[in-house]
Amino acid sequence: MFRSDRDAPRLSRRQVMRLASAGAIGASASGWIETLAASAAADPKRRKSCILLWMTGGPSQTDTFDPKPGHSHGGPFKAIETAAPGVRISEHLPKLAAQMKDIAIIRSMSTKEGDHGRATFNLRTGYQPQGPIHYPTLGSLVSKEFEDESAELPGFVSISPYRAFNPAAFSAGFLGPKYAPLIVGERGVLGGAGGTNISLKVDDMAPPSDVDLSRADARLGLRDALAKDFLASRPGVSPLSHQDAYQRAVKMMRSAAARAFELEEEPAPVRDAYGRNAFGQGCLLARRLVERGVPFIEVTLSAADGSMAFGWDTHQRNFDAVEKLSQVLDPAWSTLMTDLRSRGLLDSTLIVWMGEFGRTPKINKDAGRDHFPAAWTTVLAGGGIKGGRAIGDTGADGMTVKDRPVSVPDLLATVCQALGIDPATQNVSDVGRPIRIVDPKAKPIEEVIG
Repeated sequence: MFRSDRDAPRLSRRQVMRLASAGAIGASASGWIETLAASAAADPKRRKSCILLWMTGGPSQTDTFDPKPGHSHGGPFKAIETAAPGVRISEHLPKLAAQMKDIAIIRSMSTKEGDHGRATFNLRTGYQPQGPIHYPTLGSLVSKEFEDESAELPGFVSISPYRAFNPAAFSAGFLGPKYAPLIVGERGVLGGAGGTNISLKVDDMAPPSDVDLSRADARLGLRDALAKDFLASRPGVSPLSHQDAYQRAVKMMRSAAARAFELEEEPAPVRDAYGRNAFGQGCLLARRLVERGVPFIEVTLSAADGSMAFGWDTHQRNFDAVEKLSQVLDPAWSTLMTDLRSRGLLDSTLIVWMGEFGRTPKINKDAGRDHFPAAWTTVLAGGGIKGGRAIGDTGADGMTVKDRPVSVPDLLATVCQALGIDPATQNVSDVGRPIRIVDPKAKPIEEVIG
């Protein structure tokens, strides 16, 4: 049993600042988080967690993790050295460059979908959006595999998602509502990266101020009695799912674990290090959820203050937009890794960076880059993967995969294997057909699996 925050040692403000300056940025004001994290990290039964950093619109690989210096396709950004010899990335990701020993770049993604909606579905489910089967998104699949009936928090939390391209790509599909994500911070996500007052709390976590605990319990008891009578006469998936949702909501409302959403518990230097915007604070929330055993969290970056582009969909003024987006991405992601590492949680937390496709190496007449699924980049970090390397090669011009092509099923099979999930595991679909988590033709990327 973890000690309570009342029993945990407290850190002074000077100690917090010292930790922040040293890079161990994750200290909480009370110290109870450190106690919890240390106990969790040392637990031999601890399951792995996954944090998906989803880049809405399709990020430019050429201007992030697969630079082409000296070529006309390279653009104005410089390529910088990283902590991994021979691996260079964009000058606008300097903090991630310092983390490269725990990062593996997959530069040879090759897919076929160039439409936002279809590609989003493909990357997030591993399957094409066709036929009668409602495929579940990756977070729902992981949540089901790591299901814990005693857990006080949902197994899948989605932070600031942009679902308009394809809502089905964010759903639990045939797995049902039980494995759907808890969504926070979705409202206003298109208004920019977000200011200092961004809220990532769960709505309606407390009863009205004029309803005390006894009255709330009485009302819930009445609801449960009515639900029981209803289920007795009308059994089925929908009413059972409705009942389960209520029970899980009440459990979360009454749990201490719900404090994960109280970001104000974190010292100001910690919040500043992540970035005072929706994505930065979302990464901080992801760390707090990992500490409490949530197996899958996704954080979406779909806007940056001052950028004229929609997220990473940079058909015009690509370089201005990517620079601003990188200034949001770099501190948030690098601080997340530092924070997890300082708490002993990086090796058990896999971070996946990806969008729906890449951008054209050739720069268009509007100083932009267009949709390009033929040869692009995803990134894996932490989670026990073999970092400090780049897999695949797209040549000097970036137009084609020259070496080690990687498909979407290959990538997702690698994610599953890194998490300790058998990608051949089957679930029964809504048409009664067994469906594997990942297409059976998939080949995990053995070069990065520890």
